[in-house]
Amino acid sequence: MDETTKVILTERPLEERKPTKAKKQQKEPKEPKPAKEPRAPVPKKEKVPSEVAVPTDPNFMFKEGFLKVVYQEKPTKHVITRFPPEPNGYLHIGHSKAIAINFGFARYHGGDCYLRYDDTNPEKEEEKYFVAIKEIIEWLGFKPYKITYSSDNFQKLYDLAEELIKRDGAYVCHCNDSEVKKQRGEGKGLQRYGCSHRDRPVEESLMEFRAMKDGKYKPREAVLRMKQDMQNGNPQMWDLTAYRILDAEHHRSGNEWRIYPTYDYTHCLCDSFEDITHSLCTTEFQNSRESYEWLCDAVSVYKPMQREYGRLNVTGTVLSKRKIAELVEEGIVRGWDDPRLYTLVALRRRGVPPGAILTFVNELGVSTALTNIQLVRFEQVVRRYLEQTVPRLMLVLDPIPVIIDNIPDDCLEEIELPFSPKDPEMGSHIVPFTKTVYIDRSDFREVDSKDYFRLAPGKAVGLLKVPYPIKATSFTKDEATGLITEVHAIYEKPETGTAFKKPKTYIQWVAASEKHKSPIKAEVRMFSSLFKSENPDSAEGGFMNDVNPTSEEIYPNAMIETGFDEVRKRAPWPEKEGGKVAAVEASTNTQTGRDHKANGISMAIPPETARPETVRFQGLRIAYFSMDTDSTDGKVVLNRIVSLKEDSGRT
Repeated sequence: MDETTKVILTERPLEERKPTKAKKQQKEPKEPKPAKEPRAPVPKKEKVPSEVAVPTDPNFMFKEGFLKVVYQEKPTKHVITRFPPEPNGYLHIGHSKAIAINFGFARYHGGDCYLRYDDTNPEKEEEKYFVAIKEIIEWLGFKPYKITYSSDNFQKLYDLAEELIKRDGAYVCHCNDSEVKKQRGEGKGLQRYGCSHRDRPVEESLMEFRAMKDGKYKPREAVLRMKQDMQNGNPQMWDLTAYRILDAEHHRSGNEWRIYPTYDYTHCLCDSFEDITHSLCTTEFQNSRESYEWLCDAVSVYKPMQREYGRLNVTGTVLSKRKIAELVEEGIVRGWDDPRLYTLVALRRRGVPPGAILTFVNELGVSTALTNIQLVRFEQVVRRYLEQTVPRLMLVLDPIPVIIDNIPDDCLEEIELPFSPKDPEMGSHIVPFTKTVYIDRSDFREVDSKDYFRLAPGKAVGLLKVPYPIKATSFTKDEATGLITEVHAIYEKPETGTAFKKPKTYIQWVAASEKHKSPIKAEVRMFSSLFKSENPDSAEGGFMNDVNPTSEEIYPNAMIETGFDEVRKRAPWPEKEGGKVAAVEASTNTQTGRDHKANGISMAIPPETARPETVRFQGLRIAYFSMDTDSTDGKVVLNRIVSLKEDSGRT
């Protein structure tokens, strides 16, 4: 690490080896025998499209495979699904699959999808999670048919519980946890059996259940259990708990209730109340299908069809709420939306477009198998998505000034640059070219070598889109730090009649021009993996010992070309759903005080404006970037979204 700039400079050896390889490839065609060798690079280039030969149809996962079969199993004129998150944490990338499946399945078949908050545990629920979940769903481009709450049905659920007791389908149990475990046969060779309260009279259970509601018992002194089948091989049929006592105020019903229904009791009944046609959930609930259907039948209500798909998991990170909370509390990350995390609020802040996430899920497809995906696979999709949808700008991370001595002090040329060489519709912009330009420190070397192709004393290099190259003549350095402070060069415009010699390498640059308010200064945060291994939990001593100490490198004095101003004004990039914040949402954020310092989440956005992270662009030769929510009118802060290539090396 450079102690002055606080920047780790580790890429130079890799960069220098690459031109060596290129040079060898130039010499090989001169050999007489391997006549076909000049064609060798061709198949290498063709490998790239083969790797990304993936379905381009955004509805692919509904037309083929598991979800196609699910619909064929129950073809319905009006499909109704639901996404039922617990409002006790921020959603992560795994939830994006559930969102895409439930909302997308309904949309594809012309139906509707509810957003239903499963708010039956007041001890863990907070208002900030309700708000964040809704915002993320809308950011991904989906609009709930209705927003409902399991708590809306508390009275109805209670009435059905009494009905279940009257049908001898439930009983009040006073067993402690260890007794319940023994009843379920936990332990080698133990048999399952019903508890002593299982056969108590119906009227007694009904009286005890009402006593639970009226406050006679403390938490854990009594629960309502469903009378299922203790001899069934499915653990989800071993007399599951339907109601428990909690001493907690509910965010919606206040202190009206002291007993709260469990997920196993609530979920299927709320699905029934809302006429859900296809209840789609992950395979961890596969065993729950039997109890789901049992309860609907036991109280004689409509029974939706539940089907289970394999959940999405990414390796190389942690998704557990407990573990992320530890990272936040220990100051390893800024908050739940730190761009190195894989919560959806973090991916949004990092600048990952919602369309890229949906593309990623669609390309993976849906089956019953658990999907374990490396982070590099996700980044490949994001990189390809950005390549097609965002403009290109010149950015210098660690600038040093280059004085071009043979150009007049007042020289000012305006160079027109396209925002994208592949998409003319993105337009173009003007950048100044003057006597002083800034280049990246890594693009200059004090001592030249044959295998180095960028700027060095006596060596020329091209400046991107500038007609002629520059050649370094001298430099100055700070003897105390050893850092280059200034480079002098000449502009190598050939004399009339002299052939122009094209340089071997072109580098990005930013010129100094008061007229154009160039350069634009910025702080750039270069993020890499938060963990050192593919399985942080396997690290000796736990996942905290696998934290990568160099997962964030900050360049405080970076410079951007002036095209950034237009890119910022024209945001969002790309112009997709989820890009702009509606006035109502922004007003809600302001009213709840949810600015970039509240709850560790950056969300306070003025009405009808593009979110900062939608200001996305490719920094030529470096990476893809977006504006961070720490940006202000006087300071631009950028986040690296993904590198240009998987190995992040320059050429």
